[in-house]
Amino acid sequence: MFKLNLKIVLRNLWKNKVYTLINVGGLAIGLASCMILLLYVAYEWGYDKQFTNYKNTYILYTNHQTSTEKTSYAWTPGVMAPELKAKISGVKYASHSSYPEQHLIGNGDNSYKTSSVYADPDFLKILDYKFLKGNPDQALKKVNTVILTESLAKKLFGTEDPINKTVKLDNKTFLKVEGIMADLPKNSSIQFEYLMPWSLFESQNPWIKDMHWQGMFCLTMVQLVDEKAFNAASQMIKGVYLRNDPKSENEAMLHPLSKWHLYSEFQNGKSVGGKITQVRTFFLLALCILFIACVNFMNLSTARSEKRAKEVGVRKVIGSTRKMLISQFMLESFLLTIFGLIVGFVLIEIGIPYFNGVLNTDLNIDYSDWELWCALIGLTFFTGLVAGSYPAFYLSSFDPVKALKGFRNAQGSSLSVRKILVIFQFVFAACLIIFTTIIYQQINYIKNKSIGYNKNNLVEISLVGSLQDKGKLDLLKEQLLKTGAVNSVTNFSRSMGQMGHRTMNVSWPGKTKGGDVLFNYRFAGYDFVKTIDAEIADGRDFSMKFSDSANVIVNETAVSVMGLRNPVGTLIGWGDRKATIIGVVKDFIVESPFEKTLPMVIGNDNVNSAVVVARLNPNQNLSKLISQIDEIVRTLNPGFPVERKFIDDNFEEKFGNEKLLGTVANWFGGFAIFISCLGLLGLALYMAEQRKKEISIRKVLGASNMSILELLNKDFIKLVTVANLIAFPLAYIAVNKWLSHYDFRVSISIIPFCVALFVSLIIAILTVSVQSVKVAKANPIDALKYE
Repeated sequence: MFKLNLKIVLRNLWKNKVYTLINVGGLAIGLASCMILLLYVAYEWGYDKQFTNYKNTYILYTNHQTSTEKTSYAWTPGVMAPELKAKISGVKYASHSSYPEQHLIGNGDNSYKTSSVYADPDFLKILDYKFLKGNPDQALKKVNTVILTESLAKKLFGTEDPINKTVKLDNKTFLKVEGIMADLPKNSSIQFEYLMPWSLFESQNPWIKDMHWQGMFCLTMVQLVDEKAFNAASQMIKGVYLRNDPKSENEAMLHPLSKWHLYSEFQNGKSVGGKITQVRTFFLLALCILFIACVNFMNLSTARSEKRAKEVGVRKVIGSTRKMLISQFMLESFLLTIFGLIVGFVLIEIGIPYFNGVLNTDLNIDYSDWELWCALIGLTFFTGLVAGSYPAFYLSSFDPVKALKGFRNAQGSSLSVRKILVIFQFVFAACLIIFTTIIYQQINYIKNKSIGYNKNNLVEISLVGSLQDKGKLDLLKEQLLKTGAVNSVTNFSRSMGQMGHRTMNVSWPGKTKGGDVLFNYRFAGYDFVKTIDAEIADGRDFSMKFSDSANVIVNETAVSVMGLRNPVGTLIGWGDRKATIIGVVKDFIVESPFEKTLPMVIGNDNVNSAVVVARLNPNQNLSKLISQIDEIVRTLNPGFPVERKFIDDNFEEKFGNEKLLGTVANWFGGFAIFISCLGLLGLALYMAEQRKKEISIRKVLGASNMSILELLNKDFIKLVTVANLIAFPLAYIAVNKWLSHYDFRVSISIIPFCVALFVSLIIAILTVSVQSVKVAKANPIDALKYE
């Protein structure tokens, strides 16, 4: 019986090639889109789960209570890890490490500036990276040693064995290679290409020993003996700050390593989400696109019910049961799904490289993975079942007598269900169009919003190597000005778009007890405000004419928070120093442009800086200016590559997550609309076939081509319009919730909804008109000559 059903199914598919192609095409695009999105979801869900004991591993967060809220951050003192390991029962390992930083590492003339981490030996016990060479149990115990990843080892040493060979760190410190580890997977939160001992970090930064429980400068990881130890350990760890510093207002909190990437947002000391929202959105998008493909199949199958009715009638007369007919139609559904899956795999292999570039991921299909095949079989079964169930039960329900006498579609259930399915397809498509439009409106709104300074013609040069010396730094600024390449120049403690530093250790006249506020703080050189072209609201800029080492500039938000009526000249406390406010600068953005500006205090420091910021001369050729700057930097710092970038490019990177969401919504929204259009085309083909004689009679009686087109298109226009009316409130709720995450957000106007209605109507009309025009122009004699 299976063999007979298979023959019938294959004959039907071959006989109706257009419908077969439409169905296979729709299912292929739907399955390919679904699988790519599910691969991304699995990739994100797998973050930091490569390690053996990831379930027992935690990141230690510091919760600090301010007068208005509790803030959380994954920074701790350097003494935290030894304290936990020694005094907290249930702690198996405790490690402190630096966050990834860029340093120059080289072998002879072969040098690269790449990401590195300083860590203690417990780091490798908690995160059991795969070692290709060397002994992980003895690693990171000696000061001047280093562990390289496989790719970096090949860059530095080629085919040579790197073990026990030396490399040079920042052109001054020699390190012996003691191990080679496999390259880190991209879905690991801590990314580096080489690992150095924590003892080396301490020797390079002697100030660490004096910080005790005050300085927050490292990442602390904890691994418990088992999951049962969590409650007791968590309770003891909570009060670790207070036990060691009675004046502390901090609490410690354990956050699971497996949730670090997806649940990175905190409110009042509790995790409230993060990237998990985007992952859930993509998962829902995958299911909706797959369901649209299934709906497409249902529509086309039920639309052909009249042609299949006689087949069903004859088979029932000769003895086929309804169960046998259902199995035949389900087999047809599963066979089409398998064909769609095969074509889908081709589309995935073509599309994955592009989406890896867009999503900045490393998605791939491992065909030797049995779990993948189990998932594919499950997905195929689910798709075939969902797509084929309604047509199978509907078509097998026909009464044989009515079917053989001449079946006619009643204006009843099947047509109503078909309309509902078409409406659902375009509800989803319209929602995606609205969402995509508002994403780009939000990005453009933030881009066009004033950032408080002029980012055009502004470049920053990283201070590495000898440029960190005051003499070379002063010489660099002097030569840049002397050549006329720049109009003004200053130095800054962080890149203009980089996160941190932050502190709550700021006091001012009238500050109440417990009234701590989180401040951004930076250090800048002379002419800082002038160089970035910000606006001074009160007071003055840092200047060589004055001794400003004990002076600070604050922003307007800081003045508001401190409640100062006449801020200039006010003495404030900042850490263990006293500083006088000499200027108030209007708020400018140094971190996220989507969030409110934090109060900021800027100290004057012309020595310890990370970058030089220069305002280019607009009257000279840009490429010539850049060449001059690069040549000056190379001459003063020959052992290091020139690191120079435009600040407006740096600012553009802040929109990466929103652009990603917009790009994904664009692509997969387009796929959803295309699949829906395939369904509309199939229904238009069927309707044109069914109404061929009616249209011919109308033409004989004098109907124009335009009236025929209007007749054929109006039902589809009604369905698409109803779909948009349903989509509008749903989309409004969704985008309003998404926008609520931003402090600065665009107002929701009528434009995105009009765009969705216009685009979906145009696409529907064009799709249906492909067939409608053909029918309207057909010779009526061809349809009526046999009557």
